[in-house]
Amino acid sequence: MDSVITKGFMPQERQRVAALYWQAFAAKLIHVLGPPPKALEFIAAQLNPDFALVARGPVGDILGVAGFKTAKGGLIGGEMADLAEVYGWFSALWRGPLLALIERDLARDILLMDGICVASAARGTGIGTALLRAIKDEAVAQGLGSVRLDVIDSNPRARALYEREGFVATGQETLGLLRPVFGFSSSTRMLFTRPTGP
Repeated sequence: MDSVITKGFMPQERQRVAALYWQAFAAKLIHVLGPPPKALEFIAAQLNPDFALVARGPVGDILGVAGFKTAKGGLIGGEMADLAEVYGWFSALWRGPLLALIERDLARDILLMDGICVASAARGTGIGTALLRAIKDEAVAQGLGSVRLDVIDSNPRARALYEREGFVATGQETLGLLRPVFGFSSSTRMLFTRPTGP
Protein backbone atom coordinates (compact mmCIF):
# COMPACT_ATOMS: atom_id res chain seq x y z
CA MET A 1 0.00 0.00 0.00
CA ASP A 2 1.34 3.41 -0.98
CA SER A 3 2.04 5.63 1.99
CA VAL A 4 4.03 8.67 2.99
CA ILE A 5 5.55 8.95 6.46
CA THR A 6 5.80 12.35 8.06
CA LYS A 7 6.47 13.64 11.54
CA GLY A 8 3.57 14.83 13.67
CA PHE A 9 -0.15 15.21 13.16
CA MET A 10 -2.68 18.04 13.13
CA PRO A 11 -4.89 18.95 16.11
CA GLN A 12 -7.99 17.67 14.33
CA GLU A 13 -6.30 14.26 13.91
CA ARG A 14 -5.72 13.78 17.64
CA GLN A 15 -8.82 11.58 18.08
CA ARG A 16 -7.84 9.38 15.12
CA VAL A 17 -4.35 8.82 16.53
CA ALA A 18 -5.79 8.08 19.98
CA ALA A 19 -8.20 5.55 18.47
CA LEU A 20 -5.36 3.76 16.65
CA TYR A 21 -3.26 3.67 19.82
CA TRP A 22 -6.15 2.27 21.84
CA GLN A 23 -6.95 -0.29 19.15
CA ALA A 24 -3.36 -1.53 19.33
CA PHE A 25 -2.92 -1.53 23.11
CA ALA A 26 -6.40 -1.92 24.61
CA ALA A 27 -5.77 -5.56 25.57
CA LYS A 28 -2.80 -4.45 27.67
CA LEU A 29 -4.31 -1.27 29.13
CA ILE A 30 -8.05 -1.97 29.46
CA HIS A 31 -7.90 -2.72 33.20
CA VAL A 32 -5.81 0.36 33.95
CA LEU A 33 -7.21 2.97 31.53
CA GLY A 34 -10.69 1.57 30.76
CA PRO A 35 -13.53 2.04 30.18
CA PRO A 36 -12.74 2.86 26.52
CA PRO A 37 -14.39 6.33 26.41
CA LYS A 38 -12.28 7.44 29.38
CA ALA A 39 -9.16 5.83 27.91
CA LEU A 40 -9.63 7.62 24.60
CA GLU A 41 -10.20 10.92 26.38
CA PHE A 42 -7.02 10.51 28.42
CA ILE A 43 -4.85 9.31 25.52
CA ALA A 44 -6.06 12.04 23.16
CA ALA A 45 -5.29 14.72 25.74
CA GLN A 46 -1.77 13.43 26.37
CA LEU A 47 -0.58 12.82 22.80
CA ASN A 48 2.44 14.86 21.73
CA PRO A 49 2.73 15.13 17.92
CA ASP A 50 6.44 16.00 18.18
CA PHE A 51 7.10 12.36 19.05
CA ALA A 52 4.96 10.69 16.38
CA LEU A 53 5.75 9.38 12.93
CA VAL A 54 2.58 9.06 10.87
CA ALA A 55 1.94 6.93 7.77
CA ARG A 56 -0.64 8.47 5.45
CA GLY A 57 -2.47 7.02 2.49
CA PRO A 58 -2.94 8.64 -0.94
CA VAL A 59 -5.67 11.00 0.29
CA GLY A 60 -3.90 11.89 3.52
CA ASP A 61 -5.76 9.44 5.74
CA ILE A 62 -3.79 8.11 8.70
CA LEU A 63 -2.90 4.44 8.21
CA GLY A 64 -0.50 4.02 11.11
CA VAL A 65 1.49 5.75 13.81
CA ALA A 66 4.80 5.02 15.49
CA GLY A 67 5.62 6.77 18.73
CA PHE A 68 9.03 7.33 20.23
CA LYS A 69 10.55 8.67 23.41
CA THR A 70 13.75 10.56 24.17
CA ALA A 71 15.01 12.66 27.05
CA LYS A 72 12.93 15.52 25.61
CA GLY A 73 9.59 13.69 25.88
CA GLY A 74 7.44 11.00 24.32
CA LEU A 75 4.28 10.30 22.35
CA ILE A 76 2.17 9.87 25.49
CA GLY A 77 2.93 11.62 28.74
CA GLY A 78 0.69 12.39 31.65
CA GLU A 79 1.13 12.97 35.36
CA MET A 80 -1.10 12.00 38.27
CA ALA A 81 -3.02 15.27 37.89
CA ASP A 82 -3.76 14.43 34.25
CA LEU A 83 -5.16 11.04 35.27
CA ALA A 84 -7.23 12.72 37.99
CA GLU A 85 -8.71 15.16 35.49
CA VAL A 86 -10.22 12.28 33.53
CA TYR A 87 -10.77 9.60 36.18
CA GLY A 88 -10.98 11.54 39.44
CA TRP A 89 -8.36 11.55 42.21
CA PHE A 90 -9.45 8.36 43.95
CA SER A 91 -9.21 6.39 40.72
CA ALA A 92 -5.96 8.09 39.67
CA LEU A 93 -4.27 7.02 42.90
CA TRP A 94 -4.35 3.34 41.91
CA ARG A 95 -4.07 3.79 38.14
CA GLY A 96 -0.89 5.87 38.31
CA PRO A 97 1.26 3.33 40.20
CA LEU A 98 0.12 0.51 37.90
CA LEU A 99 1.06 2.52 34.80
CA ALA A 100 4.43 3.29 36.37
CA LEU A 101 5.15 -0.45 36.54
CA ILE A 102 5.23 -0.72 32.74
CA GLU A 103 7.07 2.57 32.21
CA ARG A 104 10.48 2.07 30.61
CA ASP A 105 13.59 3.98 31.57
CA LEU A 106 15.53 5.93 29.01
CA ALA A 107 19.19 5.25 28.37
CA ARG A 108 21.80 7.55 26.90
CA ASP A 109 22.22 7.42 23.11
CA ILE A 110 19.06 5.30 22.69
CA LEU A 111 15.74 6.21 21.09
CA LEU A 112 12.93 4.31 22.79
CA MET A 113 10.15 3.20 20.46
CA ASP A 114 6.78 3.76 22.08
CA GLY A 115 4.53 1.51 20.05
CA ILE A 116 3.50 1.00 16.44
CA CYS A 117 -0.19 1.19 15.62
CA VAL A 118 -1.52 0.21 12.19
CA ALA A 119 -5.14 0.57 11.12
CA SER A 120 -6.84 -2.81 10.79
CA ALA A 121 -7.55 -2.21 7.09
CA ALA A 122 -3.86 -1.52 6.43
CA ARG A 123 -2.36 -4.50 8.25
CA GLY A 124 -0.26 -6.83 6.14
CA THR A 125 0.51 -4.09 3.63
CA GLY A 126 3.98 -3.15 4.84
CA ILE A 127 2.93 -0.09 6.86
CA GLY A 128 4.34 -1.51 10.10
CA THR A 129 7.69 -2.25 8.46
CA ALA A 130 7.83 1.23 6.91
CA LEU A 131 7.11 2.85 10.28
CA LEU A 132 9.76 0.74 12.01
CA ARG A 133 12.33 1.79 9.42
CA ALA A 134 11.25 5.40 9.87
CA ILE A 135 11.88 5.04 13.61
CA LYS A 136 15.42 3.84 12.87
CA ASP A 137 15.90 6.81 10.53
CA GLU A 138 14.64 9.15 13.25
CA ALA A 139 17.29 7.81 15.62
CA VAL A 140 19.94 8.58 13.03
CA ALA A 141 18.51 12.07 12.47
CA GLN A 142 18.75 12.73 16.21
CA GLY A 143 22.30 11.44 16.38
CA LEU A 144 21.34 8.44 18.50
CA GLY A 145 23.15 5.16 18.02
CA SER A 146 20.42 2.68 18.90
CA VAL A 147 16.69 2.03 19.03
CA ARG A 148 15.14 0.07 21.87
CA LEU A 149 11.70 -1.49 22.00
CA ASP A 150 9.82 -3.99 24.14
CA VAL A 151 7.64 -6.75 22.72
CA ILE A 152 5.21 -8.78 24.80
CA ASP A 153 5.16 -12.57 24.74
CA SER A 154 1.65 -12.67 23.28
CA ASN A 155 2.74 -10.87 20.09
CA PRO A 156 5.11 -13.24 18.23
CA ARG A 157 4.26 -11.66 14.88
CA ALA A 158 5.63 -8.31 16.00
CA ARG A 159 8.76 -9.95 17.39
CA ALA A 160 9.37 -11.68 14.06
CA LEU A 161 9.15 -8.30 12.30
CA TYR A 162 11.61 -6.73 14.71
CA GLU A 163 14.07 -9.57 14.26
CA ARG A 164 13.85 -9.26 10.46
CA GLU A 165 14.69 -5.58 10.85
CA GLY A 166 17.85 -6.29 12.83
CA PHE A 167 16.64 -6.00 16.43
CA VAL A 168 18.28 -8.37 18.91
CA ALA A 169 16.83 -9.55 22.22
CA THR A 170 18.82 -8.18 25.17
CA GLY A 171 16.73 -9.20 28.17
CA GLN A 172 13.33 -10.17 29.51
CA GLU A 173 11.04 -8.92 32.25
CA THR A 174 8.18 -10.88 33.80
CA LEU A 175 5.00 -9.47 35.32
CA GLY A 176 4.36 -12.24 37.81
CA LEU A 177 1.16 -11.60 39.76
CA LEU A 178 0.29 -8.62 37.55
CA ARG A 179 -0.27 -10.81 34.49
CA PRO A 180 -4.10 -10.68 34.81
CA VAL A 181 -3.97 -6.87 34.95
CA PHE A 182 -1.99 -6.33 31.77
CA GLY A 183 -2.83 -9.52 29.86
CA PHE A 184 0.69 -10.76 29.17
CA SER A 185 3.30 -12.71 31.11
CA SER A 186 6.57 -11.18 30.00
CA SER A 187 8.17 -8.70 27.66
CA THR A 188 11.45 -8.91 25.77
CA ARG A 189 13.77 -5.93 25.42
CA MET A 190 15.13 -5.66 21.89
CA LEU A 191 17.83 -3.37 20.56
CA PHE A 192 18.84 -2.20 17.11
CA THR A 193 22.28 -0.62 16.84
CA ARG A 194 23.12 1.09 13.61
CA PRO A 195 26.30 -0.12 11.93
CA THR A 196 29.36 2.08 12.32
CA GLY A 197 32.40 2.50 10.17
CA PRO A 198 32.84 3.17 6.44
